[in-house]
Amino acid sequence: MEINQCEAVLKAVETGSLSAAAEALNYTQSGITRMIRSLENELGYEVFFRSKHGVTLTENGKAMLPLFTEIVRAHSNAKEFSSRLTGLLRGTLNIGTYFSISALCLPPILKGFCALYPGISINLTEGGNRETYEWLNDGLMDFCFCAKPSDNVPCQWIPLFEDEIVVWLPKGHELENQSSFPIKRLEQEPFIHTSPDHDTDQDRLLRQFSLHPDTRFSTRDGFSTYKMVAAGLGISFNQRLISRDWKDEIIELPLDPPQYISLGIAAPTTRELSPAAKVFIEYAEKEITQSPPV
Repeated sequence: MEINQCEAVLKAVETGSLSAAAEALNYTQSGITRMIRSLENELGYEVFFRSKHGVTLTENGKAMLPLFTEIVRAHSNAKEFSSRLTGLLRGTLNIGTYFSISALCLPPILKGFCALYPGISINLTEGGNRETYEWLNDGLMDFCFCAKPSDNVPCQWIPLFEDEIVVWLPKGHELENQSSFPIKRLEQEPFIHTSPDHDTDQDRLLRQFSLHPDTRFSTRDGFSTYKMVAAGLGISFNQRLISRDWKDEIIELPLDPPQYISLGIAAPTTRELSPAAKVFIEYAEKEITQSPPV
């Protein structure tokens, strides 16, 4: 079993197709197909189901996934450790992250970090709470920037900052001049739901207060929701950070009572962080403490 075969499996799981994995790893599609077939022949069973829509893991593939992940991680850690012996830190970081954090918090952090550690390459994968926790648990990410998980999610939680939840109203709304928005009123307005049933901040708040809004539209993207609110199609709510740099096309009001979410880093508890991951987390903590994004 070769390290490049294990890397190919993990990239195919991440992307959902062999062609996308080949492109990401700079292989030809036929080359990565032969690589996976060779691995399957060595193991004696298929790792993937193949269809015109892509690839998914077989049951044996799912059982082997933690081992493939650990092999790749051990190889990366060995290279990093060897680099440290010569005074250089090298490696690859796979980081799961919220859209708001990747777009609005990480760029200056990445710029400064990569200037200090040019030998470390970084792959960012965006998702919601549910996706980031699953990626972390499956070993696909070294750590994740996300909202604080519930107590039943096994991880080490490193809090970074709090962000306020604000309501998005179209201009001309009858409450636009009020100082806050009553939380129960969320049930009385046409509502635009971003990524429903994905354990988002919206899902959590609606569950917490047993709210059942009149959902007229749903989207997968906060910016789409923002533009739909601006067009007068309904109201919504989200972190204040998300719309910080967007044009002033809507009205933002804090909720009554005020609501906040804790954003930070979820790190694994079942495995040791790589040297590169430890260095990045330390750097990110320092930068965000010195220059909070909100």
